Amino acid sequence: MKCNAGFTLLEILVVVLIITILAAIVGVQVAQQPGQARAAAAEAQMVIFRSALSSYRMHHGQYPTAAQGLQALVRMPSRPPVPENYPEEGYMESRNLPSDPWNRPFVYVVPGPDGARYDVVSYGADGEPGGEGEAGDIRLSEL
Repeated sequence: MKCNAGFTLLEILVVVLIITILAAIVGVQVAQQPGQARAAAAEAQMVIFRSALSSYRMHHGQYPTAAQGLQALVRMPSRPPVPENYPEEGYMESRNLPSDPWNRPFVYVVPGPDGARYDVVSYGADGEPGGEGEAGDIRLSEL
């Protein structure tokens, strides 16, 4: 009895074609996600800013001023009001202030719009206020 175990060339080509089609579909879907991933990264960084700003306020009775900016979270401010008992390690894990996912500085506004205590903003992919989609602003306001 002759056993013909194995695949024919045609069967292998069909499987390769199916895998190629699936890879193309998945590749297109993944290629469309970088903007969403960057927006999520900006939002995650803003949550870290919120925590650091809250700690700063608890220790010093107020948020950093607009002149001091977010830099006050990583280095003791030299502009008044200079906080007493500033922790040597600052209020963030790193001694360098992180940039947004598009490698631009986050914008810190005190007081924030509409009665917010502060506003932290990334202007998105275009680096300009306003916009939609990837170019849209990502903001965190503390009411």
